[in-house]
Amino acid sequence: MADTCTVLMIFPLFNAGSFWNYKEACELAGARYPAAPLGLITVAALLPKNWEIRLVNRNTELLTGEDFDWADMVMTGGMLPQRNDALHIIDMCLACNKPVVVGGPDVTSSPAIYGAANFQVLGEAEEIMKDFISAWRRGERKGVFEAPMGKTDVTKSPTPRFDLLKLDQYLHVGVQFSRGCPFSCEFCDIIELYGRVSRTKTTEQVMSELDALYALGYRGHVDFVDDNLIGNKKALKQFLPALKHWQTEKKFPFEFSTEASINLADDAELLRSLAETNFFAVFIGIESPDTDTLVMTQKKQNTRRSLQQSIETIHKAGIFVNAGFIVGFDSEKGSVAAGMIECIEDTSIPVCMVGLLYALPTTQLTRRLLAEGRLYSGSEQTQSGDQCTAGLNFETKRPRRDILSDYRTVLDAIYNPIAYFGRVRRLGRMLRRQHAHKMIKGDLRSFVRLLFRIHRAGPGAARQFWHMLLDCALHNPKALPYVVMVSALYLHLGPFSRQVIDEIDREIGEVDQGRWRAPPTKLLAEAAIA
Repeated sequence: MADTCTVLMIFPLFNAGSFWNYKEACELAGARYPAAPLGLITVAALLPKNWEIRLVNRNTELLTGEDFDWADMVMTGGMLPQRNDALHIIDMCLACNKPVVVGGPDVTSSPAIYGAANFQVLGEAEEIMKDFISAWRRGERKGVFEAPMGKTDVTKSPTPRFDLLKLDQYLHVGVQFSRGCPFSCEFCDIIELYGRVSRTKTTEQVMSELDALYALGYRGHVDFVDDNLIGNKKALKQFLPALKHWQTEKKFPFEFSTEASINLADDAELLRSLAETNFFAVFIGIESPDTDTLVMTQKKQNTRRSLQQSIETIHKAGIFVNAGFIVGFDSEKGSVAAGMIECIEDTSIPVCMVGLLYALPTTQLTRRLLAEGRLYSGSEQTQSGDQCTAGLNFETKRPRRDILSDYRTVLDAIYNPIAYFGRVRRLGRMLRRQHAHKMIKGDLRSFVRLLFRIHRAGPGAARQFWHMLLDCALHNPKALPYVVMVSALYLHLGPFSRQVIDEIDREIGEVDQGRWRAPPTKLLAEAAIA
């Protein structure tokens, strides 16, 4: 009997109303979702070559009964904001008697929640998929396959199956250079899932991935999805010259973004090399401007330098910063709103993901809150959106109402169009791009759409946009494509922030009227029994 199998890979829906879905920006570009599912297409490359694979991304296309009829097996899974739909997909598979395999960060963190699935693949897939495949070939239809945390040899990771993607559906496509992060932030689950040793692919591996994308005709934005690209600076510095050579040889078909820690600003050589290679954006977790908070959460790397000077240094290198901030830490002595707003304005960071502190399943924070009896019972079962629409799943030190009020104040201030486009204008003056943006198919159409839609983003948004655009054209025209890019995001961020503010207002109202009741807390002993 021939060893064949038809595999339906389903990427679950992200919960609606997410900071990250950038719905309006996608519409401008004619895309359906920001990022392609890199994890699933990497797993696809680990499967036998003669197995047939079909990928359905529920965020961009419809899943049909014909898809299920075609498949011998279904593979799914993802992150916490996808949990609702991942569980729904498992139910659909069980209803039509299709074996379902679930993997990804959320099942790895909370396997019990996914107990109904036939198979669980926990941890990194590269070195355990062969065990799953062998079990399937033996006729087994249930099992758990677990990789040791942070030990997988990423030099064995194959080139993802980019050919399974409908590339025109996405704003950008991802590749990965490294896994893991050397820091130990209390609230972060990356070090729990992938370890504190930054493991890197070989230069040849990453070049092969870029070659594959290039051969498929893809051009434009490529995101290095590393949780901290500079976690292994030595390896990165050895890799970047080859990436620069590849870009030069191909006439710079790609522009890169990534995520890194603030100490990127300390290394002028590394910043220059990233800029020369055509990196244009980096996400940095700032979390809080308060030193006591950064020390308590073990994010001391942010205390050893001036945040304002560091961000300015990165901007002047031609790379703009997006940032994350969190409200609700135990160390907050009083209102933090004014300090956070001042930090965001002083650093001229337009796009700030400001969220409420959330205790993720596998973090030092969750273990501490359990030990203190402060984690709400059932919070490990929470089917969450993101930190903008869910959070504070524990008994807070400060009054909950005060934290919510601070959060509301910050969002209202930073996503006011005058403030937002003021930061974009200042960014436009600082950004010293080495490479001009290469126009790709759809860029002009997207810009025209932006001009017609900017007035919808809120009162005064259009006027502030035109003022900023003129200022950039006069003082730093090379930055124009990038301020336009950040402006397009406001079509989502402006209305989204107002939506979140409405939700926060409702919760504050419930607290004021005595209708909000804290769930019971969960004790460490109970958690151990569970």
